[in-house]
Amino acid sequence: MKLDQLLKSIDVINNSEVASIDIEGVAYHSQMVSDNYMFVCVKGREVDGHSFISDAEKRGAKVAVVEDLQDGVNIPQIVVKDTRQALAQIGSNFYHQPSKHLKMIGITATNGKTSTSYMTNAIFENAGLKTGLIGTVTVKIDDHSISSKLTTPESLDLQYYLNQMVEKNVSHVSMEVSSAALEMQRVNTVHYDIVALNNVSREHIDTHGSFERYFEVKSSLIRDADEESFAVLNLDNPYAASLVDQTKAKVITFGIENKDGHIHCKGIDLTTGRATFKVEILKPFKTSIKKFQPSTFDIALDVPGLHSVYNAMVAITIALLSDIPITTIQRTLKEFLGVPRRFEFIYEDEIKIVDDHFANPGNINVTLGTLQQMAYNNLHIVYAIRGSRGVVINRENAEAVVEHASKLGLHQITATKSVSHVTAQDEVTDKELEVFLDVMEQANINVTVFDELPNAIHHALADTAKDDLVLLAGCQGMDYGAGIALGQLYKENVADNKGTIQ
Repeated sequence: MKLDQLLKSIDVINNSEVASIDIEGVAYHSQMVSDNYMFVCVKGREVDGHSFISDAEKRGAKVAVVEDLQDGVNIPQIVVKDTRQALAQIGSNFYHQPSKHLKMIGITATNGKTSTSYMTNAIFENAGLKTGLIGTVTVKIDDHSISSKLTTPESLDLQYYLNQMVEKNVSHVSMEVSSAALEMQRVNTVHYDIVALNNVSREHIDTHGSFERYFEVKSSLIRDADEESFAVLNLDNPYAASLVDQTKAKVITFGIENKDGHIHCKGIDLTTGRATFKVEILKPFKTSIKKFQPSTFDIALDVPGLHSVYNAMVAITIALLSDIPITTIQRTLKEFLGVPRRFEFIYEDEIKIVDDHFANPGNINVTLGTLQQMAYNNLHIVYAIRGSRGVVINRENAEAVVEHASKLGLHQITATKSVSHVTAQDEVTDKELEVFLDVMEQANINVTVFDELPNAIHHALADTAKDDLVLLAGCQGMDYGAGIALGQLYKENVADNKGTIQ
């Protein structure tokens, strides 16, 4: 591709005249450079790409895009104000703006992005569509999957994946859109057909500087949507609801508690933990080929939890806007098994064990709110304290637990630092442990703390009786919890069958 085509729509500061150069590839990592490549010098939080321009030149770069001219460089340097922004546009141009040839679904939320995107993708697949999926767990291109490194890939990689989807005749793409991706301009040039915001709660404060900045960034997916797209908003979440009149997109709203939207979820039964409910279309709305009139239909979920109901409402609304038959939606959600560690039932026998990504107050409130509606005898919580996230988030997580304690009859918690099961970046600091214990002490909740995750789980399981429920709660520190718990139960069952006691 000619350089002038790559730089189309990009503001070049130094007006360097190199339009006749042929470019065979684009890279933002010098080790990915080959002959006749363009190298884009991106400034990261820890590494500045400008430091590697000489290496890129040695590897065959024909031109570099920079924010600051570099000395001792023999290839042309194109100066721009922001190389991250330029990279997004260059990537889109190089791959011929692939998102415009796909039905793009952008899904954001503090909690539930992964589950919602998987639900949506499953509905599309069961409708017989060729699909793409981009998110925390994987990048799926039709029947080929690649493990993810980021929730939302870097802009150039994202455009590459989207181009691969176009070449594979994929029609519908469900994509998680993280606040980091929005802040770092990875999705600037993606054209969305549907965007969705389910919930916003306090998270990633350290990353963005403040909650206000986090919400500003997160909500930009909705606010920047164009008039040709749909925006799906949850009226039960005040932050999502505040965006109803802040976008050019055609807004479709839903709620469980709020009945003022287009779609309402009513008659929820969470007795077993797995919800059944009715979807009630209250206000008519149009898609490109259909008009939905007031009506109702039944939904039964295989995945447990109140949060799964909210996730399902987003997926259902997206599916309706994508003209998927209601019968396909119903069948898919009844069969959908969920995503690991999202209120996942890992054991259901004489006791039940739920494994949950207990990340922040929003997640905790929904999880414990679900437990309040379930039938069981006693609740046992094993909580992996969230490490290296600061005192604020650990205090708020503890306060969220305390808020539900009286309704759950919760008087004790087993906590763990998961010392041998986390990396250095997730280690629990003394202050994080201290603030958690302080909040619990003030609420008269007794906490037994273990350094190691297996010891904590063993302690909790040893105290369970028939019809009790165990919640394995936490983020990185609880990632191995399910395997440890199931391993222990297996050993106990083997021992019982041999007539011995361990």
